[in-house]
Amino acid sequence: MSNPSYYTQPRIAIVSNAGGSGKTTLATHLAYEIAKRKIGSRPCSVALIDLDPQGSLSLFCGIEKPSEPEASTSGVLSDSFSGSWPLVSCWSEKQLKVDVCQSLQQPLLKRADELVSHPRGPYMLADKFNDYPLPHDVVILDCPATLGRLNLVALGACTHVIIPIQLEPKSASGAAELLEFYFIECRRLRLDPYPPVLGIVPNQYRANQAIHKNILEQLPGVIKNLNLGSASCYPPIRFSYEFSNASALGLPLQLYRKNHPACNDFAKIAVDVAKLIGAK
Repeated sequence: MSNPSYYTQPRIAIVSNAGGSGKTTLATHLAYEIAKRKIGSRPCSVALIDLDPQGSLSLFCGIEKPSEPEASTSGVLSDSFSGSWPLVSCWSEKQLKVDVCQSLQQPLLKRADELVSHPRGPYMLADKFNDYPLPHDVVILDCPATLGRLNLVALGACTHVIIPIQLEPKSASGAAELLEFYFIECRRLRLDPYPPVLGIVPNQYRANQAIHKNILEQLPGVIKNLNLGSASCYPPIRFSYEFSNASALGLPLQLYRKNHPACNDFAKIAVDVAKLIGAK
């Protein structure tokens, strides 16, 4: 089966099988970087879809969680969904067009269990995108830190994949397991073409730790050996407590402390995503 969503707007799945890898940090900061760009004279628009039962996007974007499952991702993944996307705007006071579809833990976990026996389970989100297209220039999927049903749903719906990893031996080996999952499931789902891996993003990098430097030096060779095509080894996102301080206020670092040097760490990723939509 071909991937029916491939020729629409970019849908970037932020995928990891390790907690604390920086998925939501990357998702929100990438959304900010894209939203401040323009296509022609109009600003870019971004939709953030939370597929993680932990629901961290609500915190990171400074919005209250919905009170009803129908107003969350679990509602979108139901057979009764009729196209009214439950999107909530964030950072709109900054003249940014970023909308969030939030998750609720128990309803989303229940929905994931139900998708196991659903005849369109892995393609459920792709079906919703195709039947009820979002008008946004880019969709970013914040995925759970597992290799379960919800990551299959993301794989079936995305057009591109980005993999954040921590620069620790356990995380690096976990990334190899994740890539094995990617190749096996793309083949099993008969995705044609496979959603390309844009790149691997080293996260929480500490320049004064030798193990971080050693793993970072090895990553380009690892990517090449894994036959990931033109996938990049992106510049590392440095460790900073300011990321936690910013997320506690529901802001990206660029709005919380715009002169912090870590604000520049997302530039190369944003440039590559912006190229997909012709944004500047």
